Amino acid sequence: MLKQITTISYVVFFALTINSLSAHAQPSPDFITLQRAENLARQAAEKANGGLQHYRSSDSMHGPAERSPYTYDGHGTWTFTFTGHSPGSDTPTVESVVTVSKSGIVNVDYNGPIRPVK
Repeated sequence: MLKQITTISYVVFFALTINSLSAHAQPSPDFITLQRAENLARQAAEKANGGLQHYRSSDSMHGPAERSPYTYDGHGTWTFTFTGHSPGSDTPTVESVVTVSKSGIVNVDYNGPIRPVK
């Protein structure tokens, strides 16, 4: 009986220790990754343009975030500059510039007709 209690105690202790370690290993909720920033930027443009029934972002905003059109300012924000189009069309008609902070704050800096390249 004592052996069973000891074994159960070790199992419970081990389970609690593992559970505690995994809880501390997760990133802080106020720190997002580049992939999450890309998703937030794309979603902001979708919302600003009337939703998915009216707008699709360019392919560059889908897939690996490292390949998306962004700049990092070195101080905790990414700025994504990309185009979008109507569903069923591949011709870009809208340019969006969206800044996302590492804390998850999203700002649509520009959303309108495609501007000439500087």
